[in-house]
Amino acid sequence: MTDLSELRFFTTPEHECSYLDDKLSTTLFADPAAIIGTDLYSALSAVGFRRSGQHIYRPHCHDCAACIPARVPANLFKRNKKQNRVWRKNKDMVVNIVSPANNDEYFALYEKYIAIRHPDGDMYPADRAQFESFLVTGRPEAIFIEFRSADRLIGICVADLLNEGISAIYTFFDPDDSRRSPGTYAVLWLIEKAIELNKQHVYLGYWIRDCQKMNYKTDYRPIEMYYRDEWQLVS
Repeated sequence: MTDLSELRFFTTPEHECSYLDDKLSTTLFADPAAIIGTDLYSALSAVGFRRSGQHIYRPHCHDCAACIPARVPANLFKRNKKQNRVWRKNKDMVVNIVSPANNDEYFALYEKYIAIRHPDGDMYPADRAQFESFLVTGRPEAIFIEFRSADRLIGICVADLLNEGISAIYTFFDPDDSRRSPGTYAVLWLIEKAIELNKQHVYLGYWIRDCQKMNYKTDYRPIEMYYRDEWQLVS
């Protein structure tokens, strides 16, 4: 098992930034050949690393520090009025925790979500092999959280169970049910689950001030931001 002090890292060449126009980005990857257990993965998450498929990474841009890791301290979190409405609106939801799978039902939902919500993104058009590598086969800590109403699949939240927290990896849902705010409900559910499991944090990925699609993360208060190699509480 690889130790943090022994882990090697690699950087990518500069490439177009996925979040900010006219910016170039560099990504720092943990050695994909290393054996990274849950303890090491949890330690990497605690210093701002994220996961995409099997790759554990962190932005490493030379002239930009816009990507700020964000996590919710579960026991301190208080829902606001809008979040309380979302919670009540989804009181009929049946939630199941299952193993990640690439079945027809899950992929059809993912394909519909990508086609309608992200037709201009780099995951369009949805591809079954890409779905497998991105969400199904990444880590042993991964779970799929099904959200169903009247036995109809509304959404899937992909999350990793870390030593002291839960890492929200990706959520996709039926765009026809957007009125339910499934993405918000998924985060609220993860926070409740973290409390139930006695885990301290829910990791939400990177917050970027000038990226509108990332702004929702600061709706969860208080929140912790990773500035200058330490987590700072923002109330």
